[in-house]
Amino acid sequence: MNKTRTTPEFKSEADERAYWESHDSTEHVDWTQAQRAEMPNLKPSTKTISLRLPESLLDRIKIEAHKRDMPYQSLIKAWLADDVKTHRSS
Repeated sequence: MNKTRTTPEFKSEADERAYWESHDSTEHVDWTQAQRAEMPNLKPSTKTISLRLPESLLDRIKIEAHKRDMPYQSLIKAWLADDVKTHRSS
């Protein structure tokens, strides 16, 4: 079993920040007690991009999205994810 250091009580956030800037956090963690955590509701980070599409293609995508009762951006993401998954696993 690893010997872990007790984390001190801090008077302020500034004191705590100074402590962690000058100490190694591995001294405070007993990795033999670690357990894998699952976070099923955690949403992945997203990044906004600009994508130029012909208007006719975008109109057709919007029609398909409307048929599925979903936002067209969500449909595009779903199609891209399916395509990447299909071609990556081949």
